[in-house]
Amino acid sequence: MIDFNRYHIRLLVDKFRECFSFYRDTLGLPVRYGTEDADYAEFKTDTIHIALYKKSLMRQVVDKIGHSTNSNSENQIAIILRVDDVDHINEHLRVNGMMFDTNPEDREEWDCRTAHFLVRMETCWN
Repeated sequence: MIDFNRYHIRLLVDKFRECFSFYRDTLGLPVRYGTEDADYAEFKTDTIHIALYKKSLMRQVVDKIGHSTNSNSENQIAIILRVDDVDHINEHLRVNGMMFDTNPEDREEWDCRTAHFLVRMETCWN
């Protein structure tokens, strides 16, 4: 079994300022990181962090070759799972048939190493 450390759910949004205001002002969630003028923000709950990220910036991070550019079918949510060794987990999942959208890469701006994969609807629900 892979040991995933709890991390956060990231909502990929077009209207960042409006979403930030909704989570901060309407829902009353405390801001953990970011401002309404930023590209990324996190809110605290008792069990998991909820993050907002501009969808246009996520498109730049993830290789979209072969993915639909129809805005109605683009990713809306990213589930962020923290692991101790991204490269080891990446290789384990590849050997077991997972196709990644990005290779493991150091992201200095995020202070972490990442790899991205897309779970397609048919993988889980058909």
